[in-house]
Parts: sequence; structure tokens; C-alpha cells
Amino acid sequence: MKILTSEQIRNVDAETIKRESISSLELMMRASTAFYHWFIDKYSSKNTSVLIFSGVGNNGGDGLVIARLLHKSGYNVKVCVVEYSGRYTEDCAHNIRRVKAENISFSKITNENQIPDIRKYDVVIDAIFGTGLSRDISGIAETVIKRINESGKTVLSIDVPSGLFMEKETVFAVKATETVTFQIPKLALFLPENHIYTGSVTIINIGLNEQAISETESNIYYTEKHEIRKLLKPLTRFAHKGTEGHALIVGGSLGKIGSVCLSSKGALKTGCGLVTAYMPKCGVPVIQMSFPEAMSIEDKGDKYITSINFDMKPDAIGLGMGMGQHKDTQSALYDFLNINKTPLVIDADGLNMLAKHKEWLSLINPKTILTPHPGELSRLIGEWKDDHDKIQKTLMFAQKYDLIIVVKGAYSLIIDSENIYMNSTGTPALATAGSGDVLTGMITSLLAQGYKPIDAARVGVYLHGMTSDLTIQTIHPRSFVASDIIENIGNAFIDLEKSR
Repeated sequence: MKILTSEQIRNVDAETIKRESISSLELMMRASTAFYHWFIDKYSSKNTSVLIFSGVGNNGGDGLVIARLLHKSGYNVKVCVVEYSGRYTEDCAHNIRRVKAENISFSKITNENQIPDIRKYDVVIDAIFGTGLSRDISGIAETVIKRINESGKTVLSIDVPSGLFMEKETVFAVKATETVTFQIPKLALFLPENHIYTGSVTIINIGLNEQAISETESNIYYTEKHEIRKLLKPLTRFAHKGTEGHALIVGGSLGKIGSVCLSSKGALKTGCGLVTAYMPKCGVPVIQMSFPEAMSIEDKGDKYITSINFDMKPDAIGLGMGMGQHKDTQSALYDFLNINKTPLVIDADGLNMLAKHKEWLSLINPKTILTPHPGELSRLIGEWKDDHDKIQKTLMFAQKYDLIIVVKGAYSLIIDSENIYMNSTGTPALATAGSGDVLTGMITSLLAQGYKPIDAARVGVYLHGMTSDLTIQTIHPRSFVASDIIENIGNAFIDLEKSR
């Protein structure tokens, strides 16, 4: 699913009106009706009292139509138009007339004294500003938004929280409990720095013209289940361990052998036929006791890796978990990068050593996958001023070295030299020790099975997130551990393949 800019969304709206021979009012009705159906499904009790704050633009018009629909269905509705400007859009003005004609409780707010007591209502609907906002909020709109944020009430924002900028940093906006956005995902809704404004995000279809969307160019995508399902390779009846790929997991040091065990288990559970762990001598007894399905290769070093030499031909390598940064380990990594031609995933201390020796980045094979968390990413690309800047710097970094970067976090980003893919699975349960080690093993496994690097990264990240989605009712996020990811990879595959 494409993520578009505010200007592109306006163009799609205009093309929908043109190609489907409808009026802008009819498109507004489509959007508002879709929100209305979502609302009554979630708040089915007609005793729910609703306070709607509308603006003077088309987002405000949506709020007014929703007020009409809810009123007609028997909900207790009051709608207030926040008159931050005397210039109303034609569609908004039309719906104000309709609201008045239908005897819906209505008022205008031009000063602080006219703001109703928000505490008297069960739900607040925010329809003050939409995606076209380009200036800082001030005046009566600012005052109303402050009151909304202080109310402690459930706040539902239509399309975007009022005040949220689409293409630059936001400093003040409605703090929504939930944002119900119209059909096209907006990048700003999924950025870490905006989570205090967006709440949970739901995407609803409003009947925008699909061809107009498909013809609009974008290099940013929101990943959906059906897209990942299409990428899955079938498992044939005659498959055996020799046909499903051999993953090599390189890492570990004294006290951090668990990371290699987790990564190796994650790799095998994701479907490769064979897994070998390369680790210092202290780790071999551990993995052979805890994970008998894995093979192991013993480094010459007792407590840390001193060289990366093996007499085998893996199909993919995952490297860096728990590896430490001893000077001998750094030398081993440098020597390895000079000769390696095997598809590669680099994580954790592998990334930290690259950050110390950025000249080594030129040694890495094209399409190598890096899996940094925010701290590791900043050491690689430098600091950023906001999330938009972070994405652009990561994209430039990926382009410079022809790499694939998995920016880990809520709505993880997979960025290559051309495109940005936003992941849609996962919960805060994944914020646990060892979670990234498992992910590296999963992506390495998919690489070993012959997936293209970008597909391995996208599928691996999606499956990784699904394990927490599927256990949300059975394992509290605070109690979820990395081993729970491993135990639920199979369930994630089952869920993903249901409609194959």
C-alpha cells in the first residue's frame, strides 16, 4: 500500500471526483460514512454522548457530516465549529446549513468562553484540521486543542490529529486516543516522535479511485499481510534439509552466548534446513546442550572470536550478536569482510564495529542487510533532527553503500537504495532482550532459503512482529520474552498462509 504526501492525496481526491463523476460533497459523504460505520461498530450504545470539534475546512466538513449521521442514528451529539478563520470551504459551509436544518446541537467557538465542558461527554471527535495544515497553530484553535488534551477523554481524530504536520516535525497537536485515517497511509502517523499524538491508527477504505492511486508515484509503502503472503516460497513435498538452505550464525562472547542460541533457534524455526553456530570455545557446550538441532564450529578463542574461518559453504550468514568488540574480534571481522561473498546480515556488535571503522563499509557486499536499533543507527549515520531527517539520512546511507537497512522499532522501516517499506505488525511486547537476535536469525534463514535480500528483510520483520500480534491475548506484553517469538514463528506462518 502506497504512502503518499498531502499534495498527492489532494490529487487523488480530485482524480476520484473527476473519474467517477461525483461531487466533492459526495466524496465527503463517502469518507464520513466510512468513519460512521467504524464508530457505531466500536461504540454501539446509543447512550454514548459525542462532542465533535470541526474546523472551517473540508476536515471540518467531515466532522459535520459525521454529526448528522450519528444524530440520525440516535446518538447524543453536539458539534462545535472552531472558527479560527472566517473563510469556510464551500462543502463545510453547506454542511453547517444541513446541521442547523436538522436541529443538531450546534455552536461556533471564537473565544475561550464558548468552549463547552468536555467532561460531560463520553467521546470527543477531532475534525479541526486535516492533512493540508502548513502553519503553526495559534489563537482559538490552539486553546481548543489544549482543552481537548487536558480533558482526559477518549479522543478520535478524523484522518489525522489536528496539528500534525505531514512532511515536517510536529510540535503541537491533538493527542488522540485513536486516529482513523482515510484509505491512504500517511507517513507522519507512524513515526516514533508522533506517537503521543496519533494513538492507535486504523485505516478505513473510503472509495478513492484505485487507478488514480496506482498511477501516483511513491517510493514509500505500508506493508500489508497479502503482500507478504505473495512473497512466501512454497514448501514442496520433496523438500529436505539439504534443499532448504544452510544458515551460519556468527557471534557470541563470554556471558553473551545466549544471543547466538536465540538467533540460531530463530533461523531454524523460520524454515532453513540447517543451522551452524560459529562462536568462541566457551559457547560450544552451551549451544549443544540448549539447542541440539544446531551444529557448531569452535573458534580458536576461549572467550571471544579471534578469527572467522570455517570449512563449509553456508547459503547465508548472520553476524554480530553478542560478539563484543575486542581488538582481535575487530581484526577478525575486517579479514572476514575482505573475503566474504555470501549473503550477509549484520547486527549488534557487528554494527558497532562498522561504526568505529566506517571505511570498512566499502568492503561489504551489495544488498547486505544491516539491522540497527536507534542507537546503533545513529552511530552509523550520525544524529538526526527529527524522524523525517532520520529517514532521509538512512536512505542516503543505503544508497551510498547499496545496503538494506532495517530500522528496528514500532513500525520498523526496511530501507534500500530505492524504496522505504514500513512494517505493520508488532506490539511493545517485542521491546525485550534478545528480540533483535531472533530477528537476525529469521532474516538470515530466509536469505539461506533463497529469498531476495529485500524480500528476506520484509518477510522476516513482518513474521517477527506477527508473533507478538498473535499472542496479545495469551501473553501480557510485559511478560513476553524472546523465546516467545521463537515459539510462535510457526503460528505466524500458519496465520500468514491461511488464504494461500
